[in-house]
Amino acid sequence: IGWEVISLNPLFSGIIAANVFLMGFLLSGVLGDYKESERLPGELACSIEAIADEARTIHKAKQAPVARKCFEHLLDLTCSIKEWFHRRRRTKEIMARIDGLDEFFVAFEAHIQANFIVRLKQEQSNIRRMVVRIHTIRETSFISSGYVVAETTTLLLIAGLILSKIDPFYESLFFVGVISFLMVFLNLLIRDLDNPFGYSEGDSVEDVSLKPLDDLIVNLKQVP
Repeated sequence: IGWEVISLNPLFSGIIAANVFLMGFLLSGVLGDYKESERLPGELACSIEAIADEARTIHKAKQAPVARKCFEHLLDLTCSIKEWFHRRRRTKEIMARIDGLDEFFVAFEAHIQANFIVRLKQEQSNIRRMVVRIHTIRETSFISSGYVVAETTTLLLIAGLILSKIDPFYESLFFVGVISFLMVFLNLLIRDLDNPFGYSEGDSVEDVSLKPLDDLIVNLKQVP
């Protein structure tokens, strides 16, 4: 329609390179948190399973009712954490359930040695630390100003390419389409990777697996 008012300039390649560099910086930043986030559900399940194993052992050896109650509390805690990942529970509710393990540890003192209580407290501390870390990753955006610069540069670059005189027409359509697709896709990918726990967001697809927690729930339902 005759809107190609900008002549094709070698500076376009510099703008593309600068934008790719910026998005590479953002991508490397969010990948660090993403790789850490992949481990957190598994480590969380392992810590809960360690406490459950101790409760199961006490129940088998001493037939202590408090061990069975602790086992049920751990099942409730795990199910609540799973709901918390989907934002159906608040963080303070999860922290209160974690703190609720203290009363069971006090009751366990009559059945096991003190060093076992110390180990259980360490696992409780690990659970609390991981919940806080997940909450921080989920609620904190990586360099918001960097996103603004990358997205603004991408829009200006696409607009500049569309308004540039590139002949023949089908070649211009191909190159502008490919560059635009890559720039937009990278922006959306970085945004998605920035929150590895976006289960409650309909447009979030790159979320870490919660299968360790699902497997743990199945195991904990087999109450001794």
